[in-house]
Amino acid sequence: MKYAVIKFAGHQYKVSDGDVLTVDKTLEKTLVPPVLLYVDDGEVKIGSPYVDKINIKLNKIEDKKGQKLYIRKYKAKSRYRRKIGFRPELSTYLVKLR
Repeated sequence: MKYAVIKFAGHQYKVSDGDVLTVDKTLEKTLVPPVLLYVDDGEVKIGSPYVDKINIKLNKIEDKKGQKLYIRKYKAKSRYRRKIGFRPELSTYLVKLR
């Protein structure tokens, strides 16, 4: 089984060929993120800090809004209550390993 660990948008993701990755919104249409680890049928390549000669391409599928999240604040004995909601903007990418 082929898979890789990539660094993208401040997070690390384990991806394989054909995966759909949903992350915070980015403006770029096609990306080549740095690869931290690559595994191909038992052969492991670990980067220091990145693995060279491994191409992983992310193609943007769509931009959308995520599920609505509610943030509640409460302070006891002072009658302070707040409810704030927002919907995060997300980008969806298709992963291609080469």
